[in-house]
Amino acid sequence: MRTKAISPVIATVIIVSVAIAIAVAVAFWMTGITGLFTRYEKLEVVNAYAIANSSSVGTSGFSAKNEKVWAIVLTVKNTGTSDATLDALFINGKPFEVFENTSLINATALTSENFTGLPSTGVVKVTSSSAKKPGDWTLPGGTYSLPVGKQVTLVIPIASGDGFSSGQIVEVKIHTAAGNEYPKSVQLP
Repeated sequence: MRTKAISPVIATVIIVSVAIAIAVAVAFWMTGITGLFTRYEKLEVVNAYAIANSSSVGTSGFSAKNEKVWAIVLTVKNTGTSDATLDALFINGKPFEVFENTSLINATALTSENFTGLPSTGVVKVTSSSAKKPGDWTLPGGTYSLPVGKQVTLVIPIASGDGFSSGQIVEVKIHTAAGNEYPKSVQLP
């Protein structure tokens, strides 16, 4: 009968320590399971700028003579855990395809010959004209799939005949099939 037991204070400390260790282990396990079932898309605009037309205005592929044309260049990366489907593009809150003069600019005019500083590789040309080349993303109704971890450079033409002018700040908004919108503002040179 001379054996000593653990004091109630020491017993309580041991029980609380074990309970905390189990709670932390369960929390980490649940976080891992949640990550498997909750996929999300997240687009990040890595680079955004505008380039003015550097060749003579009114050349083949442009909408009209004496009209200034810009190319907005957006480099977009999918940093989410799910593929993103780009399904619409808005310029200053309006759908891209409503701009009449801009829609007349075909994809063949969006080259480094017409726009000094335009990237030559990994480019997707956005156009709503019927003159479409492979690799173009045509609106309306067209979609573009951007896999996880990949990036794409979108080249978006706009024309002065639609009310755009040098020095103006233009908001470009990318809409995805999941209902998310990713805006970016660019100043026209």
